[in-house]
Amino acid sequence: MSALQGVFLNHQPIAVFDSGLGGLTVLRALREHLPQEDFFYFADTRFLPYGDRPEVFLRERGVLIAEALVRRGAKALVIACNTATAAAAEAIRAAIDLPIVALEPGVKPAVALTRSGTIGVLATTRTLASERFQRLVGIHANGCRVIAQPCPGLAEAIEAEGPDSAAISALLDNFISPLVAAAADVVVLGCTHYPWVAAKIARRMPAGTILLDTGDPVARQLERLLAAGNLLGGGAGRLTVATSGAPASVIATVDRLLGKKLKIEHWEP
Repeated sequence: MSALQGVFLNHQPIAVFDSGLGGLTVLRALREHLPQEDFFYFADTRFLPYGDRPEVFLRERGVLIAEALVRRGAKALVIACNTATAAAAEAIRAAIDLPIVALEPGVKPAVALTRSGTIGVLATTRTLASERFQRLVGIHANGCRVIAQPCPGLAEAIEAEGPDSAAISALLDNFISPLVAAAADVVVLGCTHYPWVAAKIARRMPAGTILLDTGDPVARQLERLLAAGNLLGGGAGRLTVATSGAPASVIATVDRLLGKKLKIEHWEP
């Protein structure tokens, strides 16, 4: 991309998409690092949860969304969903010509931080079963034991009932105990929903356990890509939030997670 093209495009918004509202944790980090950018956040709640969908569906859906976001005028794309990254990131990169930042569980930094030689990864069943995750472990484990703990239903419960519900506590009791038993001293939050319950996870782990999420690293990587393409700035901190599902339901979920009401529009890629 030429410098002239970058200047022309830099006033366009950055698109962020997730299956639901977990990606708001990533969006929060993005807006803190890049306050002069405009953002378009898309929650594909019509097809929530992604973790239960076939990989071929997620790949096709991811490409469809990405191409629609290009048509909408996005200057960059953040795939704020570990499951979508695992299934569709490579296909999306092949399909569109934008700066793209995709999430993946932080196995590499977790391995660098562990003292016990055992790390835990909390993620959806689909993420942990993906070839991309297996490749990530194969490249970065370096002899460390990786406890890959699927958390079926956790992301959905966070959205439907909020982080403080009894259902969340019961799920976490079940999912965290194998990590404690294995003496994991670093836990990767491999789904964007899980930072909403990070304090509850920490309370179930031994003191000193490190929890890793990807919001800040994603924001730093996006800033690097935008700077390289002369695409930084040009906005005013505006935020548009859209859903493929029912806006009223998303408004209620955002209020439950963020403690404030946002205007939500319906948008179908």
